[in-house]
Amino acid sequence: MKDLKHLYYFEKLLEDANNELVREAQKEGKLALGSVCFQIPEPLLNLPGCFSVRLRAPRTGSIEMGTYYMSSMLCEGCRAILERAIEGGYQFLDAILAPDACAQMNRCVENIERQNLCTKEKFFVEYADVPMKSDDTALRHYVKQMKEHLLQPLKNVYGIDISDDALRKAVEEQNEISRLITEIGDYRKLDNPTITGYEFAVLCLATFVCPKDKLVEKLRETREELKTRLPDERATYGARVAVVGSEIDDPYLIQMIEEAGALVVADRFCFGSLPGRQEIVLNDEEDVLTQICRTYIQWGKCPRFMDTVKIIERQEYVDQIAKEYKAQGLIYQQIKFCDYWGYERASAFHIMREEYGYPVLSIDRPYVAKSSGQLRTRVQAFVESLQVKQLEKQKKGEA
Repeated sequence: MKDLKHLYYFEKLLEDANNELVREAQKEGKLALGSVCFQIPEPLLNLPGCFSVRLRAPRTGSIEMGTYYMSSMLCEGCRAILERAIEGGYQFLDAILAPDACAQMNRCVENIERQNLCTKEKFFVEYADVPMKSDDTALRHYVKQMKEHLLQPLKNVYGIDISDDALRKAVEEQNEISRLITEIGDYRKLDNPTITGYEFAVLCLATFVCPKDKLVEKLRETREELKTRLPDERATYGARVAVVGSEIDDPYLIQMIEEAGALVVADRFCFGSLPGRQEIVLNDEEDVLTQICRTYIQWGKCPRFMDTVKIIERQEYVDQIAKEYKAQGLIYQQIKFCDYWGYERASAFHIMREEYGYPVLSIDRPYVAKSSGQLRTRVQAFVESLQVKQLEKQKKGEA
């Protein structure tokens, strides 16, 4: 296929946490608010005068210092982020808002705070307790935590407008981005998609780590470009897969999977679009914060939600998107030492295969995995097994 006009531009934005658009927004006087988890709702970090930056550690090499402070038995993603902070990579941040969701990530953020690795005069860190269930009691607790540990500190320290009108404006901004990403992502549903999983991952990831208003125009142009983009005459992939699991903040991992023969048509992982890049629908009866928090609880597919309702919901959601995006197999992956996704991956490998009938590849991977020859070989073998299954189905259909 012809290269997307703005793909290189988006790729360059992902090479550094303090990227071109982040620097541009800060020159305009806007505050850069770091977050480390989906469970801090993005609109609350994108109030007028602010923009959200989901923390990641692009171009990670050694994580020796991160390991020194956190031990070799904790999540490599957390260690890589701490390593980048020690290197001075997040000095541009004005605050970090973290949920009390993952003890390993909390330890990372606590190190950033206690070692004074972000040195702006008013820089602060706040931790909010987020629910592990999705009932009404959990929602009330969630709303209270977001008020006390996110909105009020922003107002008290920086004078940020936290009114319902300001929250509505932030939701409208995110909805515009979500509509664009959804329309672009829908091209993956085609029998011969006109966008690759890697290309989509680059575009989607940029919306998590850059000021959203500065991405709109190029995303619009990309959407229009895809309306007339012609696919390759022959499919260059051996199978369609959905990737599920812990955060993938390096799109080159998706590229490696596709080079091994599997087209990634659905992205049910942290930093993906399913869910999280759908519209937030607001009504006029309730306060906006409650509606935002309810939406994020409903969207939440993290295995940190441990009640039976949410466990079944996660399985049904993967089944739903696999059918919608015509995935022939599932790749469940996790970063090494991720407790939550470790349990989820182990159980889902059997449940999605035995109860839902999907071929499943289960991967425990390093944070930087794009150059893993072993992983590439495993994906290639998985693709070959999917092709064999398809041939067997065809033969049975002909018989």
